[in-house]
Amino acid sequence: MLDAQEIAIRFLDTRLQVHPDVVRYIQEQDNPDLIERIIAGVPADTVVVSAKHIPGMNATRDGMRFLTDPTVEIVSGGPGTSGSINSSADYLHYFRDRYSKLGGMIRNRCSSMPIEGLTRSPRYRQEECTVIGMVSEVKTTTNGHRIAEIEDSTANLSVLFRKDRPVFADAERLIPDEVIGVKGKLSTDGRLFFAEQMFRPDIRIDNKPYLSDKPGKAVFISDVHVGSNTFLEDSWLRFVDWIGESGASYLLIAGDLVDGIGVFPGQDQELTIKNIYEQYDAFGEMISGIPHRIKIIVAPGNHDVVRGAEPQPVIPEQFTRKFPENCMLVENPALVNLQGVRVLMYHGRSIDDMIGLIPGASYEQSGKMMEEMLQRRHLAPAYGRRTPIAAGKSDHLIIDPLPEILHTGHVHITGLTQYRGVLGINAGTWQSQTAFQKQMNVNPTPAQAVMVDLQTLVPETFTFL
Repeated sequence: MLDAQEIAIRFLDTRLQVHPDVVRYIQEQDNPDLIERIIAGVPADTVVVSAKHIPGMNATRDGMRFLTDPTVEIVSGGPGTSGSINSSADYLHYFRDRYSKLGGMIRNRCSSMPIEGLTRSPRYRQEECTVIGMVSEVKTTTNGHRIAEIEDSTANLSVLFRKDRPVFADAERLIPDEVIGVKGKLSTDGRLFFAEQMFRPDIRIDNKPYLSDKPGKAVFISDVHVGSNTFLEDSWLRFVDWIGESGASYLLIAGDLVDGIGVFPGQDQELTIKNIYEQYDAFGEMISGIPHRIKIIVAPGNHDVVRGAEPQPVIPEQFTRKFPENCMLVENPALVNLQGVRVLMYHGRSIDDMIGLIPGASYEQSGKMMEEMLQRRHLAPAYGRRTPIAAGKSDHLIIDPLPEILHTGHVHITGLTQYRGVLGINAGTWQSQTAFQKQMNVNPTPAQAVMVDLQTLVPETFTFL
């Protein structure tokens, strides 16, 4: 992807300013020649280059056409795009891709040097510099400091985060396999790097979300769990009546459409529908009650009949025979475009891992967990834990490009957050408290839906108990 600062400088060289939306559009097209074509085409009296100077920009955001009537375009995560693992070599490509993309985001904000260049050259000892690496291990010393092992493509480095330094607050939230930049000094013996500042890929503080220029509303839900004896059928019927009168154009469902079969030991004792085909048939009949003018976008979750490893493919055709024609199937995760407003749908299984790794995190803080994803620009930073990941040649879980809305589920607790121009929505569940949740003291927020006005990105929560 082209560097945003370099794009802006090229315009400034010709005494032009450029709107951030145009910069992002050029980055998404990833075509250096486009800059020169735009500069050549603007009128002589132009001061700021905006969307109006680029024919078709508003109609080709994300490289494809979107309409302002109730239609949706899939930017990524369409059927058949998740791919498969062909060999163990894919794992090497996967982590290289993750490091390259996330490291590049950090590198755009600070100059850095390879770890090997730092450790092998004595002239860098005790000189302040920055290195970028992937965290391979994090531990706490007996004195309460934090040490992280990081690595890039050249070498490894031990980084010390002292508890009496401001940077320690960032170090407490370090997750294995995330990519960070660290500014500090190398010890005189070259064995330890003393950190003074840490950088994450994060979102720029001046990020501004795109707002639709046409009326439109989207409704967000998750974790329907059809087939479970705790599914709230009466609440669902109230929801269907409501959405028909709500003025919504889109309904997005972020996984766990059904409760599934054999997902956990003894599950059959908690099912009212014990045949997986019948569960999906029941779900299809339920969403058929929603007016056909509403586009329904459906992604899978860990209870659905697809592989557990992420990215997860779409629900197979043999299970969707009763889904209505206004239903669109996407993978998990998927980036969809609603009237120019981009929504990143992700079921959210990695929240389990993040809660276990970040001090003080809990299931009641689903909004905070979405912020942690956005700061790391990754949906599932920690590899090899409770969230299985299919390591293909590219990392489909990197958050790039930035969405206007991040839509998750999985934890069954509704959560909302606003972080640097991105609206985070965890859409709760349509299942009352299960036996397992009661045992774990998890209190769900069932039968809720979040509706967002696409012209303002203001969310509103509705309850149907």
